Amino acid sequence: MSYGQGGPQSQWDPWKPNSQQPWSSGGDDGTPDWAALAQASETRNKRRKLLFIGGGALATVAIGTAVAMAVVSANSDNDAHGTPTNLPASASVPSGSATPSFAPTSAPPPLDPKDFIASAKKDTAPLSADTLFPGTQLTMGDTVYKKGATADTTKCASGAGGNLPKILTANGCTRLIRVTYSKGGVAGTVGVAVFDDQAQAAKVKAQAAKKAMVRSLPGKGVKNFCDAAVCLTTTNAVGRYAYFTTVGFLDGKNVTNKDTKVFSAGNDLQQFIFNQIYRRGQAQASAAANR
Repeated sequence: MSYGQGGPQSQWDPWKPNSQQPWSSGGDDGTPDWAALAQASETRNKRRKLLFIGGGALATVAIGTAVAMAVVSANSDNDAHGTPTNLPASASVPSGSATPSFAPTSAPPPLDPKDFIASAKKDTAPLSADTLFPGTQLTMGDTVYKKGATADTTKCASGAGGNLPKILTANGCTRLIRVTYSKGGVAGTVGVAVFDDQAQAAKVKAQAAKKAMVRSLPGKGVKNFCDAAVCLTTTNAVGRYAYFTTVGFLDGKNVTNKDTKVFSAGNDLQQFIFNQIYRRGQAQASAAANR
């Protein structure tokens, strides 16, 4: 049996664990092969250096990828589907779409009812005793007057007394419409004289201030009144209309300054006919504005 010459000689690998350093057989002084060791160490250092460089590259790539992902993520936040909330302090969110602005305009002034009752050219609505004095009674506040007879004539002088016939004729009266109302022993006749324009009506009002009156109108349960007794008379005008009242007692008694019932009735009748004529103008102004 031989000793020392068994199997093949073992090889040493510096990267393989438990490998053995080769030793020379025969004539070997037991000194390590320092040249081989140095070469192995240099080779090992080169490999480590490459690994470190490669690892750094990987780390750089990883960091670059993370930054890119962060940028993409930040950019995706700007694609807002609602109202941004992280605005600068001085910023404001626009509210909807811009509203177009227009130059201010002014509405035309309303039509004046007095213009429509100032002349026959514009005052063209139907006119009669029924339109001026509608219904069967007159209510003013808490007072109710019963409506009596009505009269409508183009011969204005026939329904007037004192100086009024001459005044109406001289100023071109075209129509005289009358009605009588009564309550509690007091009766009053309203007369409306119609002219072509308001200048004529205003002139009649001024001229009829004294010794001029509309004749009382009896009928429909109202007997004659103010034929010989002292009665209250008034004269006024609005637009192309002059209007008059004659108010007194049905029993023929003279009216004095103490007879408040007569004066109250006279005020009611004047206010009523003014309202009726003015409403006529309002109705025509409204109709003209809606054409």
